[in-house]
Amino acid sequence: MTAQYLIRNPVYITIENGQCNAHEGLAPNPDVTLKVRDEHLIKLMTGRMRGLTAFLTGRLKVEGNYMLAQKLQQVFDTSRLR
Repeated sequence: MTAQYLIRNPVYITIENGQCNAHEGLAPNPDVTLKVRDEHLIKLMTGRMRGLTAFLTGRLKVEGNYMLAQKLQQVFDTSRLR
């Protein structure tokens, strides 16, 4: 899976065989693209904002596979990011 984050400095992550790798820039063909302000991404990653709330309030825009976008919050151990 490849997830593109369109933030101030775009990054994307690839998840394959249980490994997650982060890359700077734009992914050639992401499965899901998330457009979000940097401060909102920090809140999402640290568990201070729920993805559904961000999406419904327009703070998060999603293109591509919505099911993968929903699973992204489960990928990261938010207790290690605080």
